[in-house]
Amino acid sequence: MKLSYEYETGIIEFGVVFRNRKTMAIQIEPPDKITVLSPKGVKEDEILKSVKGKSKWIVKKLFQLAEMESLKKTRKIINGESFIYMGMDYPLQIVVEGRYKKVQVELFRDILYVYTDINDKEKIRLALKKWYKEKSLEKVRERVIYFQKYFDLELNKVMVKEQKRQWGSCTSQRNLYFNWKIIMAPSPVLDYLVVHEMCHMVHMNHSTDFWNLVKSILPDYEERRELLRNQGVKYDL
Repeated sequence: MKLSYEYETGIIEFGVVFRNRKTMAIQIEPPDKITVLSPKGVKEDEILKSVKGKSKWIVKKLFQLAEMESLKKTRKIINGESFIYMGMDYPLQIVVEGRYKKVQVELFRDILYVYTDINDKEKIRLALKKWYKEKSLEKVRERVIYFQKYFDLELNKVMVKEQKRQWGSCTSQRNLYFNWKIIMAPSPVLDYLVVHEMCHMVHMNHSTDFWNLVKSILPDYEERRELLRNQGVKYDL
């Protein structure tokens, strides 16, 4: 169901999804998709009244998303293009020689080198993605091992994968999954994500107990989380 109303900044339109829940919630996804999750049986006028009361927050959130979208950048596969790794920018240098039958990637002396036999941009992009994934898994596993000392529970497995809307997740079987792009973030941000997901092994929610556990390990977790929220959109190829 679609509903809309006029606000001082223009028309606000949103979808409504009815679920078995006790309270109403508003979800906003890039670039400007608004969805209201409503308990079953709630009337349209009640939904509109509730959403209108959140208009200032909705407009602020849409503005923030628009700002974040403007930061997105599709990186060009050309010499000198900047690529992010562990919070730092490194220029790309493509070395084309016939002896390289397989595309190789190496970060050496502050330059991200790609060695290839042919300047095939899509082939190079795929090789870069593979390199990032490998580095991400290596670093995430290293940090999980480091933070394991804070937990009595043993995790099952740690993996990195493609995740469009999530940075990480933890299953009830204590499997930890991380977005491979987190390797582009600075170490403090990566550590925050690792601790966040490991704390879900203890609390499978975002309760006060959960956040208290996170804070006991990373007292400045809120600053780290804010960095991920504000800068995460840049972590892409």
